[in-house]
Amino acid sequence: MSGVKGNDVEEGSTTTSLLLYPGIRNDENDLRWDFIRKVYYILASQILLTTIVSAGTVLYLPVNNILHGKTILLILLILPLLLLLPLYFYRQKHPLNFVFLGIYTITLSISIGIACATINGKIVLEALILTSAVVLSLTGYTFWASKRGQDFSFLGPILFASLNVLILTGFLQVGLLVPNSFSVSIYELFFPLGSTVNAIYCAVSAIVFCAYIVFDTYKLIKRFSYDEYIWASVHLYLDILNLFLDILRLLRPRNTTN
Repeated sequence: MSGVKGNDVEEGSTTTSLLLYPGIRNDENDLRWDFIRKVYYILASQILLTTIVSAGTVLYLPVNNILHGKTILLILLILPLLLLLPLYFYRQKHPLNFVFLGIYTITLSISIGIACATINGKIVLEALILTSAVVLSLTGYTFWASKRGQDFSFLGPILFASLNVLILTGFLQVGLLVPNSFSVSIYELFFPLGSTVNAIYCAVSAIVFCAYIVFDTYKLIKRFSYDEYIWASVHLYLDILNLFLDILRLLRPRNTTN
């Protein structure tokens, strides 16, 4: 009998060690973990699709040359904003939610490919490594802190105000409404800020999206409902995408590609 009791204690301690935050019920904890795994599966698929499409855009020169036309760039700038509407309204309706998510991801992936096309491959790789390290460390920290009862909800108003400032600054700089789909090439079509101010802008933007990764991961743990897996993955995907682009632009002055 003592052996059975010992196993029960060990199983209980294992379950407790996997609790997402203090006070959560075991059944709700299991459901939340299933939801989190589903979101990260979708996010991993988005990142893989982005890598494939971006690499194809960079390596296949005829497509690359076509996509550098001003009209195409403007379409790629506006289309993701338009796709957010059906993506939001159909986020809980399968399979339309995955259809719009795929189209949205491909559209942004093409913009990423255009951005990387004029950058030395070594710099792109460095940006990928730095982004991966930051995302993994911030994600791990958020799960660790949430398990100990840390509340990150205070970041919401701060990040909302910060994002508005970034949007207005980006709009004044290049006519963008949202910094979710810009590329390095698009900036060159307008009137960019000076190199120093631009570096400050990118650094501040990177900090904001680092905070967004923490905040959206916290919402993934405690806030998002179980049927909002598409919208949760979109939030994290855009955070990672913007962080990568900010790091890429910070490293860009080292570019040696003509």
